[in-house]
Amino acid sequence: MRYDCLIVDDEKALSQSTCEFFNMFGIKTYWVADKASCFDFLSKNRVELILLDINLGQDSGFEICKELRRTMDVPILFISARRSDDDILLALNIGGDDYIQKPYSLNILMAKVKTVLKRYSSNGENNIVFGSFSLDLQREKLMQGANEIKLKAMEYKLLAYLVQNKNRTITKDELFQKVWGDVITSEGTLNVHIRRLREKIEENPNEPRFIKTVWGTGYVLESGF
Repeated sequence: MRYDCLIVDDEKALSQSTCEFFNMFGIKTYWVADKASCFDFLSKNRVELILLDINLGQDSGFEICKELRRTMDVPILFISARRSDDDILLALNIGGDDYIQKPYSLNILMAKVKTVLKRYSSNGENNIVFGSFSLDLQREKLMQGANEIKLKAMEYKLLAYLVQNKNRTITKDELFQKVWGDVITSEGTLNVHIRRLREKIEENPNEPRFIKTVWGTGYVLESGF
């Protein structure tokens, strides 16, 4: 399931009120209170932005951010009562996109979130770039510069799902369900489509730069180039 925003904060009253406020204004939001719940939620859902507290009981928002940045490039906005310059600099240096001090105004926080979501959507959601390629989700076209790379319908659907979940390992079962809508699709069918995509986007399909095999699990499209 897709959400606009995930709040990771152990202040229950504040988090619930923020979540309810965002949802009331059309920003689909969910709230969790700790690291385990955060990663469990992200394993099952897709989010466009994360609001992340620093002090989370025995967990640290800094450590969560570092772990998230190994596999995700979703915008992360820190929300914290900590005010030292060292905390702010650390948060930004490890991958945070902004640092918002508590107590915050719900209206101002929502304005910041909407700005980030709009920027992320316009730059990433409809036109996703990886290497020299650009995937236009509105026109359903794969471009390399001014040239269109022709894809068959299922090749496009598979690539679009990989690109929209870039830098995240996707299991074969997830691809069967989300791309084919069929949990009993054969591995042979998936392998053929992966090979065809590699032949179209990889300089050397036998040593792929983008679509990597995660042995025993599935695939990941790496876009950090």
